Amino acid sequence: MGTASTMACVTAALGLTPLMGASAPAVSSARQRIAEETGSNAVAILDQSVRAPQDLLTKESFLNAIIVLQAIGGSTNAIVHLMAIINRHPKVKGDITLDTIDEIGRNVPLIVDLKPSGDNYMTDFHNGGGMVALLHTLRPLLRLEALTITGQTLGQVLDTSTFRAFPFSSQIIRSLQNPLYPASSLVVLHGNLAPNGCVMKASASKDKRLLHHRGPAVVFKNSADLAKRIDSDDLVVTKDSVLILQGIGPIGNPGMPEAGLIPIPRKLGREGVTDMLRISDGRMSGTAGGTIVLHVSPESVVPGSVFGVVRDGDVVWVDVEKREIGVDIEDGELQRRLDERKKEIEAGGVWKERVGRRGYRGLYERCVNQAEEGCDFDFLKADGPGDDVHRRD
Repeated sequence: MGTASTMACVTAALGLTPLMGASAPAVSSARQRIAEETGSNAVAILDQSVRAPQDLLTKESFLNAIIVLQAIGGSTNAIVHLMAIINRHPKVKGDITLDTIDEIGRNVPLIVDLKPSGDNYMTDFHNGGGMVALLHTLRPLLRLEALTITGQTLGQVLDTSTFRAFPFSSQIIRSLQNPLYPASSLVVLHGNLAPNGCVMKASASKDKRLLHHRGPAVVFKNSADLAKRIDSDDLVVTKDSVLILQGIGPIGNPGMPEAGLIPIPRKLGREGVTDMLRISDGRMSGTAGGTIVLHVSPESVVPGSVFGVVRDGDVVWVDVEKREIGVDIEDGELQRRLDERKKEIEAGGVWKERVGRRGYRGLYERCVNQAEEGCDFDFLKADGPGDDVHRRD
C-alpha cells in the first residue's frame, strides 16, 4: 500500500472523491466513468453552498479517514499529510492530534491483506470491491453522518452503493472478526527519544519480537554517513543493535526524504538477518516493511533534541504495547551532550544558516513545522505561526 494509493483511499474516506476512484488502475476504462462522476459531483455540490473543502470536512470526516488508514495498514506518510490538512482547518485543529491516530487504531483491526503487511497488491484490492467493500465492512465503526462531495452523508452513499461479498473479496478484505492484524497497524510512540511523538507501522514488522526490544545504538549522522558505512565489514553491529539515522528531518536534510528504510548491514544480511529495529527522523515509502520508527520529533537538528545526541553504544529501547520509546542516558551526561550540541549548532550548520538564507529554501527551513504538525508552513496553520514566527532563534 504505497503512499499514493493510501492517500487515494483516505481522500475517498474523507468524502471528497468517488469511492471506486481510490483503487481503479490507471489504464482501466473505469477511469473515464470516474472522471464523469467527479464532474457531476463538482456541479451538484454547488447547490449545497460548499465553496471549499473546509465547508465539507468535519471532525467526523477525519475520524473516518483515520479509521480507513488503520484498516488498510496504509503509508505512514499519510499521517503527515492528514496532520497538515487538519492543522489548516479552523474547526478541527486541536480536536484531532497525532495521538488521536493511535487512539483510533486501538479499536480498528487491519482487514485489508496488501503488502507490506499482507501478501496482495492494489489491483487485488480493487478487484475485491475496493473502497465500497471496505466501507461496508467498516460500517459499524464509521461516522455515517459525515457529509460527502455527493451532497449525501456517507451512510446514504453506502445505502445506494450495495455490495455483496464473494470468495475473492473476502480473501482480500477480511471481516472485522477475522482480521489480518488485531488492531493498531500504525502506532504512535512517545518518550525521551521522541517527546513530541514518532510513528511506526507495527503490522509491517518482519520480526514481531522487535516490537519490544532493547539494544545498543549504531548511529549514522546523515544519509551520506549511512551510505559510506552501512555495508562495511568493519561496522560494529549485531542483529540486536538498533540502527539510528539522524539528520533527515524536515529541516535537517532539508525536506524529510524517504530515507527511513535503513538497509540491513551487508554482513548481517549474509548471516540471514532480515529485520532490525531502525529509527530515524525521516520518512519511508508506504511499500516498505520492517520494524522501523519514523518521524521522530523533535528532529535531530533542533537544539535540545535528545535524538540528536544519541551516540554509538547508547541503549535504545522500544515497547510498542506501552507506546514508549527511549534511550538510557544518565541525566548529567545527557545535559552535557545537549550543551555540547548547542555549541556545535551555534558554530554553523543548517539551523544557523537558515536564518539568513534567501529564497524558497530559506522560507521553508525557517517556517516548516515538525512531523507531528504535518511538516507544513507554520504561517498556514489555522491559528497562525505563534510566537516562533520564522523561527529565528
